[in-house]
Amino acid sequence: MPLARLDISRLRNLTHIRFEPSPQVNIIVGENGSGKTSVLEAIYLLSFGRSFRSHKHKTYIQYEQPECVVFAQVEQGSQHLPVGIKRTRDGAVEVRIQGRAAQSAIELAECLPVQLINPDAFRLLEGSPKIRRQFVDWGVFHFDEQFINGWRGWQKALKQRNSLLRRGKIAPNLLAAFDQELIRLGEQVNQARKAYVAALTPHFEAVLQQLAPNLNVQLGFFQGWDAQRTLSEAIEHSYQRDIDVGYTNTGPQRADLRVKTLTGDALDTLSRGQQKLVVSALKIAQGQLLIERGRQLVFLVDDLPAELDANHRRKLCQLLESLDSQIFITSVGPDSMDFTWSDQIDVRHFSMRQGELSRNAQES
Repeated sequence: MPLARLDISRLRNLTHIRFEPSPQVNIIVGENGSGKTSVLEAIYLLSFGRSFRSHKHKTYIQYEQPECVVFAQVEQGSQHLPVGIKRTRDGAVEVRIQGRAAQSAIELAECLPVQLINPDAFRLLEGSPKIRRQFVDWGVFHFDEQFINGWRGWQKALKQRNSLLRRGKIAPNLLAAFDQELIRLGEQVNQARKAYVAALTPHFEAVLQQLAPNLNVQLGFFQGWDAQRTLSEAIEHSYQRDIDVGYTNTGPQRADLRVKTLTGDALDTLSRGQQKLVVSALKIAQGQLLIERGRQLVFLVDDLPAELDANHRRKLCQLLESLDSQIFITSVGPDSMDFTWSDQIDVRHFSMRQGELSRNAQES
């Protein structure tokens, strides 16, 4: 489901741009601060309802403007699906899909799956377990149609239990009543995550073998409690501690995707360039799983040359090309984008200068 047309208004230094990208490969070249990353940010906003550069919406709405708007025509078979999002300075969000108001940002994710590889990719390894849980849950969401309902129910039950715990004195039978639903839904979430990581692992290993055959990296999944116990047993064991601290200590909310080498955590033993390759392999593996299920997605690759030499840039581009997905790549200079794409690939080159995007003259 590639983007057939993209309109961006009042987002950072992009006052208004409109262009028709290639359904395959799009390369945007421009100096630092020219606005090329903002194009990727706009596409990401259209999928996630938020920016990957800032949690504060006011930072990406153009200065002294009341709102920013991103609109796209998304290809679905022979039809174009209009999708748009508006963020206002006062925090309001309006999402419209095919002319109707969307109920939640989840509808955006269903309509336009997007993967991002950027210079901050190492944060997937360096950041908190929450970041890795979000990575896994994004994949499970697209892998298991029933997951989102169970996940929402479990989140609701967890919040209710924590609210009770914060009150202090609580009757054991009242807490037990909440525990039944929490355990039932928590087990569903856990099983879905475990099944997804099991499916992801061979794809990850195969992709990493192509990108960096000398790296020996293994994936593991910590479910959030002792694997020798059921969730019911783990919660019962943690009962007094939960009361003491006022929140639930054990369960899927403590889960983590473990990324390790033979000598320890990947974060501690790999260089920044190697970390980027590992994260790229994880993202591409997720894309492969999605494609296997008959879905398409958009890959955003910001500042491709960062941390990667020419050989690894070439390997990454080969893998991206093999996915048959729409790709947007940014780079500071054309010299670092010397990869030769296959003749059958529609590659479009764009230049970004001070917020103005233009397609290279020889291709127009």
